[in-house]
Amino acid sequence: MYSVVLPVFFLACLVSSSSAYFVTVDAHSEECFHENVVANSKLGLTFEVAEGGFLDIDIKVTGPDGRSLYNGQRETNGKYTFAAPNDGKYVYCFGNKMSTMTPKIVMFSMDVIKPNESPKKDNEDSEEATHEKLETMVEQLSRGLSSVKHEQEYMEVRERIHRQINENTNSRVVMWAFFEAAVLVTMTVGQIYYLKRFFEVRRVV
Repeated sequence: MYSVVLPVFFLACLVSSSSAYFVTVDAHSEECFHENVVANSKLGLTFEVAEGGFLDIDIKVTGPDGRSLYNGQRETNGKYTFAAPNDGKYVYCFGNKMSTMTPKIVMFSMDVIKPNESPKKDNEDSEEATHEKLETMVEQLSRGLSSVKHEQEYMEVRERIHRQINENTNSRVVMWAFFEAAVLVTMTVGQIYYLKRFFEVRRVV
């Protein structure tokens, strides 16, 4: 009973602790974050520009030795997975230096998958092997649920962005329609006044 409850509790903790973050990157600035990982770990970076300008951001990832692992410019969203060859601090930065005055709001998440700490022993009993297998399955399930959760969060952000664009476009169309109507009314009144003055019979006293 406990061998089943503990992995399920471990799964719930993993899912609840996995979440996305929002950061505001001001114009001509850069925001950096880091993860301390061990060698052979897998890192998964997912990001989406939620608000600001043309919804673009610069992204770069560097390793503990200062070597660039990824460098992208003016990207709206992305999902990148890479392996950590060495122990140390891996830094990922969001840059908005190309913008003159518009800040950008970026939604991102970083998932770190640690390697197996110890291989299975040849003389382990069947109960321990079953327990380890169950833990492995729970860990894989937690990763899948975390990925689904992140995708839902990014879909919500995209839906909000598209709804905002549609609302702004609709308001501009309505304002342009009122402007056209005002111009047409003004032109009509002006033409009537001009024709009335043109055909007016002036009496010479």
